[in-house]
Amino acid sequence: MVDPIAASRVAHRALFVALALAILFLRLLPLDMVPSRIPGPDLILCLTFVWIRRRPDYVPAALIVCVFLLEDFLTMRPPGPWPLIVLMGTEFLRSREVTLRDLPFALDWAMIGGLVMAMTLIHWVMLAIFIVPQAEFGPTILRALATIAAYPMVVLFTLFVIGLRRAAKGEVDALGHRL
Repeated sequence: MVDPIAASRVAHRALFVALALAILFLRLLPLDMVPSRIPGPDLILCLTFVWIRRRPDYVPAALIVCVFLLEDFLTMRPPGPWPLIVLMGTEFLRSREVTLRDLPFALDWAMIGGLVMAMTLIHWVMLAIFIVPQAEFGPTILRALATIAAYPMVVLFTLFVIGLRRAAKGEVDALGHRL
């Protein structure tokens, strides 16, 4: 017999991977032949942060690294630095999940915004130190700002379309561990 909580975790992990792959597929489609002046948001990063903030048990660290490493390979970025930085950012959020659980949305958004900016700057500086070809600083910051601006829409999507909610206070899993 299948444990319903374990089945729910596996289903949500599969849904996370499916959404990330769908976003990546849409990003790779040649929909417009003229490049835009403003870079679009990193929706996979937004999705990852939303899932880490809502239910960190649904998105393990290995899954996050695999998704972002696949994104590096498919978008022809240098493989490795961005998944490592994203892993550090998500583990930062995961380690503070209990203390940040009841944070109002405005502060949550500000914290995610600060984290996205810090991660972007660390990645840009890391690539600059090793003289790796990369986008200029201006478009990189614009992409980070677009990602921060897209975060509330991704929260609304996961809340109303997917139904991903935070674990309630006192909620336990099948083994009696607090969520």
